[in-house]
Amino acid sequence: MFGKRVPGVEDPPADHRSHTGAFGESIAVKALKKDGYKILKQNHRSRLGEIDIIALEGGTLAFVEVKARRTDQFGDPKLAVTPKKQRKISMVALEYLKKTGQTDKKARFDVVAIRLSHGQPDVEIIRNAFELAY
Repeated sequence: MFGKRVPGVEDPPADHRSHTGAFGESIAVKALKKDGYKILKQNHRSRLGEIDIIALEGGTLAFVEVKARRTDQFGDPKLAVTPKKQRKISMVALEYLKKTGQTDKKARFDVVAIRLSHGQPDVEIIRNAFELAY
């Protein structure tokens, strides 16, 4: 499951815990591009919340949540996308589609789960990770 390496990406220094999120997103962008995604926007913010990455893959808009973990102490990173988080992402995505006039566009929710524990990061891209939740 995990084990996909992203070339050219090294672990951040262990003492920079506050940078794990941004580092994870940079790894996710590289992995998504490698898998054929076109990145449209990063860190889309609205009054309702934030979406880490909005991308296009094969004519489908992908709203991507990135979860990076240095250890398994808090569990598998992909499990951190809770139902509450899914609802928030769904609301922001719907708002984005309305605001940009793309409500007729195919869309889905993906998750990029990253483990940063040993050497090169392990990256898992989960397409269609969850359904619209509200």
